[in-house]
Amino acid sequence: MSKPEIEFTPVTNIEYTLCLGDNPLIKERILATDPVGGVATRILRYEPGADSTELGVQKHDFWEEVYIIEGSFHDLTLDKTFVAGEFACRPPGMPHGPWRTDEGVTTYEVRYHARAED
Repeated sequence: MSKPEIEFTPVTNIEYTLCLGDNPLIKERILATDPVGGVATRILRYEPGADSTELGVQKHDFWEEVYIIEGSFHDLTLDKTFVAGEFACRPPGMPHGPWRTDEGVTTYEVRYHARAED
């Protein structure tokens, strides 16, 4: 199965839902998802004051590309702040986070599995 076919549609029509950990300050808009493969395209929103320490360092079995649309957040492991306009491309298994933000941050993320020949 793959992600659905979607023609241009306002993302504001898609509600934010809580992410893993049920932190009310960390929400996502799932724009497209592959229900079988578990990968998605989403907009992730950390409200001001959000902290994902409870989730610990994250590692995935899929590729993850992240673009910061607005705001900033601080990677507590790296002790580094990332800001709007920056981009990350993380291969499977690359550790990242946890994160904290004072001002809030909104990111656009695409997740996918590697092709069999990779």
